[in-house]
Amino acid sequence: MEKRKIIHIEIPTDNAEASQKFYGEVFGWQFQHDPRFDYTMFESGNINGGLTKVGDFEGFQIKPNDILMYFDSEDIDADLKQIEAAGGKVLRPRTEIPGIGWFAIFSDPTGNVLALYTGGSSS
Repeated sequence: MEKRKIIHIEIPTDNAEASQKFYGEVFGWQFQHDPRFDYTMFESGNINGGLTKVGDFEGFQIKPNDILMYFDSEDIDADLKQIEAAGGKVLRPRTEIPGIGWFAIFSDPTGNVLALYTGGSSS
């Protein structure tokens, strides 16, 4: 079985400016805001990620401590079928990030919430 890389993480925040200041000062991370999605990305030196807003995101509640890890996927739909067969639950099906790629959110049998990602504008 092939090992899957963790390719992105999201850290919830209720104050993106304060979080940028904190992580920038403590870890030296660099930030870039994407106004198309009102999303702030960071570069950590190995795994990059973003700051996601605490609150409702299209029916999905994001709370403090809901750090989300994204795993690389070549076929999100096939992975979601395998996740369900292994006892996981699909929380958000394959969803397009316009012009960037696709993602899906799932939980493992313990209830940990994780995500899949594939790049490209169609897949």
